[in-house]
Amino acid sequence: MIELFSFEFNTSTFLLFLLVGLLTGMSKVGIFGVSMIAVPTLAIIFGGKNSTGIMLPILIMADIFGAGYYRKEAQWNHLVKLLPPAFIGVIIGSYVGDQIPDETFRLIMGIIIFLSIIILIGLEIAKAKWVGQGIGFILFIGIMLGFTTMVGNLAGSIMTLYLLANQMPKNRFIGTVAWFFISINLFKVPFHVFWWETISLNSFLLDLCLLPVVALGAFLGIKIVKKMNENVFRYFVIGMTVLASFFMIT
Repeated sequence: MIELFSFEFNTSTFLLFLLVGLLTGMSKVGIFGVSMIAVPTLAIIFGGKNSTGIMLPILIMADIFGAGYYRKEAQWNHLVKLLPPAFIGVIIGSYVGDQIPDETFRLIMGIIIFLSIIILIGLEIAKAKWVGQGIGFILFIGIMLGFTTMVGNLAGSIMTLYLLANQMPKNRFIGTVAWFFISINLFKVPFHVFWWETISLNSFLLDLCLLPVVALGAFLGIKIVKKMNENVFRYFVIGMTVLASFFMIT
């Protein structure tokens, strides 16, 4: 057994924990979809609700790499519309997530990804351009982003749907995602610490152990994304989201 800051691992769960750090680092610099494999993997180790508190500092560490590297690419016209309703969604998710058991967490996460994929693939096949820019629609998307990221750290599929449907180029896509999530994830911290009590000093210190692995994932992710053209990147994102959905639902 391996014991770190009051958490016990066997060899297989410890290796899975390291894999979560690597995949999360990669996901925040453009290898989208792999974080949706990391999320249920962490849930297997720690349980659904507790895993969201373990995951959040790992995500923030990875966000720092992504937001720093793509700091000039973020499209703030999208961010200023999505962030305010997303903050509301976090508050709603904090209440709802406090009322439901682990099994329901996993079901909600799987349904969210599955529905997002159906819509995304439908738009891709139809070669449709995004038309939902009304205030009501933006409020809905923003609240869903906040709710899903609070309940299961799985807003990435919805953000992917929104930005790909807006035909956003690769680097702007990555930069916008990075700055959105570093903003929303920092906003979530007090809810995890004081309301859900899923982040403690020990869990934070445990997460810090993953910093070198997260950094390695970010480095590898940047190298991989540089070799992708726009079309390859687009279909890679869709493919990884499909894979993550299959992993979650099964």
